Amino acid sequence: MIFIVFLSCIALGAVVGFLAGLLGIGGGLIVVPALVYLLPQLGVNETVVMPLALGTSLAAIVITSSSAALAHHKNNNIPWHLAKPLMMLVAIGALMGAFIADALSTQALKTFFASVVILLATYMLLSISSQKERELPSKLVLQGISWLTGIIASLMGMAGGAILVPALSYFGMPLRHSIGIATACGVLVALFGSLGYIITGLSQDALPQWSLGYIYLPALLGVIISSSMLAPLGVKFASKLPVKTLKKCFAVFLIFVAIEMIAS
Repeated sequence: MIFIVFLSCIALGAVVGFLAGLLGIGGGLIVVPALVYLLPQLGVNETVVMPLALGTSLAAIVITSSSAALAHHKNNNIPWHLAKPLMMLVAIGALMGAFIADALSTQALKTFFASVVILLATYMLLSISSQKERELPSKLVLQGISWLTGIIASLMGMAGGAILVPALSYFGMPLRHSIGIATACGVLVALFGSLGYIITGLSQDALPQWSLGYIYLPALLGVIISSSMLAPLGVKFASKLPVKTLKKCFAVFLIFVAIEMIAS
């Protein structure tokens, strides 16, 4: 079973890496539904499938977000005087999210994940943007947004950029700075979220072998290996393919996946 999971997640990671490079989307939106479908087929107990998928997704994002954050730092895309206060709150939120996930039922987690995916996919589908000039809110409001982002992202198994980038852009922050801050915060979301899923899963008896808390190591290794190799290829094809059209098609696909998760 471990070998099948490993091979399946190599294939999954290839898709995740390519689409992340091509469309600029977070891997968690693909990894979590795929693992939710894959793990029960391989005999993993249904009660731990959803937290396993979330924890494993976050652990994979630690690697990808770190390299992306380093690249943004080198390109001066991260205004650290704004990012640092937000990073602490987003980390606390991510840790809290893992403990909240442990307390929720599998169906509740699926419903929450699917509902947020539908909202994010609808946003992606409509390509909502705001052209109005707005001033940044107070530091307290920004910290509140980052804290909520950490909780939601941890419950979704993603880095949180899909929430934080639109929020910061809405308040008039330049897009490259919004992405840079979201990427830096994403490292801490993934790191502290993963830590939370490890801690909460250590006392769980129904986990499969080779699990570190709610992180399934064979799946994690498979996703990391191939996603890091295929992401540059996705970036290369981004200039050759109709990305906007593909992004809308992918958004429709995500909505159908989310509806199926709720129905199941």
